[in-house]
Amino acid sequence: MSLPDQERLRLTCVLVVGDVMLDRYWHGVVDRISPEAPVPVVHVQREEDRLGGCGNVAHNVVSLGAQASLLSVVGTDATGDRLHDLLSHSGIRAELGRDPQLSTTMKLRIIGRQQQLLRADFENQPNHEVLASLTHRYGQLLSNHHSVLFSDYGKGGLTHVAEMIGQARELGLPVLIDPKGSDYSRYVGAAVITPNRAELREVVGAWRSESHLEQLAQSLRRELGLAGLLVTRSEEGMTLFDDAGSMHMGAQAREVFDVTGAGDTVIATLATLLGSGLTLRDALPWANKAGGIVVGKFGTASVTWAELSA
Repeated sequence: MSLPDQERLRLTCVLVVGDVMLDRYWHGVVDRISPEAPVPVVHVQREEDRLGGCGNVAHNVVSLGAQASLLSVVGTDATGDRLHDLLSHSGIRAELGRDPQLSTTMKLRIIGRQQQLLRADFENQPNHEVLASLTHRYGQLLSNHHSVLFSDYGKGGLTHVAEMIGQARELGLPVLIDPKGSDYSRYVGAAVITPNRAELREVVGAWRSESHLEQLAQSLRRELGLAGLLVTRSEEGMTLFDDAGSMHMGAQAREVFDVTGAGDTVIATLATLLGSGLTLRDALPWANKAGGIVVGKFGTASVTWAELSA
């Protein structure tokens, strides 16, 4: 199946819901060890901010040439303001709840010689009142979109996900979920979930062989009422389990530079292509290719239609 043309993608709208965060990078030079402790001293020379979490997912949708709306919660702090600024220049339609008790999630990465030396996370949990107000806005937005993508980073932004899945299903919209945690029962009724190997193992236990993996994955898929369960397997590629059985895609042959956000790119590509009318099996090779492209880039990154169609 060929990639949809740019005009078709331009008319495709994806609603992204979940935990948005700021990815901040401090790039510097390392030329000595601290006299205070056996750690490198980084002379910071450049700072960079990027959309992280579900913000990176929405950015991937827009990069492909489709339309994206983002529904999330941030604090009334400087990090939340910075995210608002980034979103306002991104082409993403942002619907941000503001919670004065929330410390907007930020991941600070210190980079020396193109290697990540340290990551510091700043976060807490949003309160239920802000999230409840977003579920109402979610219901208003649904009818203007072709697919829904929930990006769960376990930061509290998807407290009402079961109710939201039900609303989307009533309108016949495909629901895709990047899951988190060991309880997948709240994802019942989604079209597709995309756990990685470690996340799936946490839910179904270890598998002894490929046939055992298929048995465990298909059992979970049927239990949750999913159309498909896509397991992303790093250097092993990815495997889709659906009613037709299993479909494996090998990893793209390229040097891996940075796996940060590769899962975001895969699920964003799937949501965009399903929203444009492709079936899950027809969309899978393109999502696999997109993941292979993005690992060749540094940090949270995205893929364009031109890169994907090349």
